[in-house]
Amino acid sequence: MNRLYLTFLLIFCPAAAAQAALPLQPWFDTALPGAIIRLPPGIYQGPAVINKPLTLEGEGKVIIDAGGHGTVLTVLANNVTLRGLTLRGSGDSHDKIDSGLMAEGHHLLIENNIVEDVLFGISLHKSNDSIVRNNRIRSRPGDSADRGDGLRLWYSLRNLIENNDIGQMRDITISNSPQTRFIGNTVRESRRGLNFLFSHRSLVKGNRFENNSTGIVALNSDGLIIRRNRIAHAMDASGAGIALKEIASALVIGNEIIHCARGIMADSSSDPTERIIFINNLIAHNTTGIYFYGVKGSHITINNTFRSNLWPVSIVADGDPMGDIWRGNYWDNYEGFDLNHDGIGDRPHEVYAYADRIWIETPEAKFFRNSPVLELLDFLERLAPFSRPNLLLRDTEPRMTPLPSSITQSW
Repeated sequence: MNRLYLTFLLIFCPAAAAQAALPLQPWFDTALPGAIIRLPPGIYQGPAVINKPLTLEGEGKVIIDAGGHGTVLTVLANNVTLRGLTLRGSGDSHDKIDSGLMAEGHHLLIENNIVEDVLFGISLHKSNDSIVRNNRIRSRPGDSADRGDGLRLWYSLRNLIENNDIGQMRDITISNSPQTRFIGNTVRESRRGLNFLFSHRSLVKGNRFENNSTGIVALNSDGLIIRRNRIAHAMDASGAGIALKEIASALVIGNEIIHCARGIMADSSSDPTERIIFINNLIAHNTTGIYFYGVKGSHITINNTFRSNLWPVSIVADGDPMGDIWRGNYWDNYEGFDLNHDGIGDRPHEVYAYADRIWIETPEAKFFRNSPVLELLDFLERLAPFSRPNLLLRDTEPRMTPLPSSITQSW
């Protein structure tokens, strides 16, 4: 069939284009295991299923269109490679997880593909030791809650997700998938940029999360390493650059967290012998820089830069504030001096809660944060406290100048 005619149908009448597309399933049914299939340029019919080891290459000139029905391409085999394809036109069923690609196999290589006009993007279910690299994934227009996940891993181990461009989706969900490596990706204009659930010992490194409702969320995922990411503009009311909940141990190092409702949000470690550690992060222009809640303690915060946050730190917790360790951080509101010129302030940086307790303990009162009455009350409290103020933190060695941004350094 004339390719120009198919292109015209694809643009102006996608359903007709899918019906007029070239058949694809016979290519898979007749191929021998291990075959390399290089499809001629054109538009092919989905849904289609690969159930044997194959390499499918489109060289950027092959479109597989499901015409709005089901999942565009399903893989039910190990050692399958998909490269240079455009997958589009999935169905709209959340229950059936209609996707651009649904894969249930090990040692898969999915690279250099375009996934667009789909509900879910790429879904890996019980898929181990696979690579998803250099793909562009987009959903359909609409509210983010009505879209599907751009990337979904479920009960999958040791997978590498690298250098993908994911945007305008709902979430990226990594569920029950330990040792996931999420490296060098860009995630934008979605709901949760990256959502870990019961996915221990995973690595998040060198990614960009921009204009999402929330950057990185992790629940019950111990041993998480979050390193050298840039997280910006997560400004929804409940948004956070990084949110950690019910995690025994995590390392958050060398990130830039900029212009979020809460830069870092974390409860206490669920294991008293473990720690959640924050080192050399830039936390700037956030409504709240760090928000700790739960029982005080189990956090170590070293060599971070706090700059131009409305509230650098808010802590709503019980127990001894000295259970948290703060050392070597730069605070743009530090009021001490460095008389011996060693780069460290001569006295500790201490943060107390004065009138702050009103809006820390009653979040609805934040609306009145900069009102003249509360500003006056805060001034009077600091001048002559009506009651003993709460000590939130004591940084014993505050830096006089910030450390260089570590996002370009090697860690």
